Amino acid sequence: FSDAEESESDNETAEQKKLRLAKKYLEEIEKEEAKRAELKELDDAVEKRLQKDYLEQKGKLRIEVADNYVAPKESDVKLIRAKEHRLPLTCVCITNDGEFAFTGCKTGSIIKWGIREKRKLACLTYKTHSKYITKSVTSVAVSTDSKYLATSDMSPNIQIWDTHTLKHIHTFKGHKDTVIGLVFRKNTHDLYSASKDRSVKIWSLGEMAYVETLFGHQSPITSIDALTRERAITSGGRDTTVRIWKIVEESQLIFNGPEGSLDVVKLLDEEHFVSGSDNGSICLWSVLKKKPLCTINEAHGSYNEVPCWITSLATLLNSDLFASGSNDNNIRLWKVSDSYKKIVPLFNIEISGF
Repeated sequence: FSDAEESESDNETAEQKKLRLAKKYLEEIEKEEAKRAELKELDDAVEKRLQKDYLEQKGKLRIEVADNYVAPKESDVKLIRAKEHRLPLTCVCITNDGEFAFTGCKTGSIIKWGIREKRKLACLTYKTHSKYITKSVTSVAVSTDSKYLATSDMSPNIQIWDTHTLKHIHTFKGHKDTVIGLVFRKNTHDLYSASKDRSVKIWSLGEMAYVETLFGHQSPITSIDALTRERAITSGGRDTTVRIWKIVEESQLIFNGPEGSLDVVKLLDEEHFVSGSDNGSICLWSVLKKKPLCTINEAHGSYNEVPCWITSLATLLNSDLFASGSNDNNIRLWKVSDSYKKIVPLFNIEISGF
């Protein structure tokens, strides 16, 4: 006991002392229980996070959110212009925290946008950075931690920039033709690139070094995507195949798509993906089956009896929602339902395209 407590105890009866000590004991128990509850709450949060990460890694995490989405009003869509983007945009990426967007254009310009501010923050052009940018940007990608921005253009080179300052860091050389697509493996600084030279290359930004080259496609690669696993997925255009590159195993899975040119592919999760072709079809796939689980023909309709070809796809990872773009001036949102056996149209967003 402290001196104050001893002095206090001299002037109290045995009953009062017993009551005081009992209160003190209860206060200590309350503190211990509160701390234990905090730790249990923390343990529960950690357990949920670990379970979510495990399911995501295995490709079994699925959040059903599509029914919560409604078509935006005209007032919800804000058109932002920049004089550096005089020609059609070719690519876009958004940082993992949703703070910034980067766009590339046929004029050879790359713009950093503040999503919250809804305005241009910085710009790179072939005039101001002619050493690193040619006249048409083909791809942009940003690492999960927003440390690096990777860009490609009509040259065979890949440029690495500081995302925050847009200062040039490094140039990767090795492809023999135009680099069409770039993607960072999630939560890493491993970069995958796809080129018209029909190859996929792997680069390590930790060492700023080339790692290896993957061959297999019989025609120029048209798109590339990746998530957490050491795998990349690509579409092979006129060879009508999607290939999953199992990098550690040094093997690949081949999926034969519809006739025409298989132009774009995007992962829904580690086990499922969607593809789009110039014949207007959208296919939903499982990595365990060689044929599509579901196909939507002429997903964006037709013009003069010619199907509107699928030019872009975007997925909300580990969910039942994805979007598609075409030359019909519409972005269409779709719901994946019935255990990945069905694609249901949700709504369209009318917007001027190319």
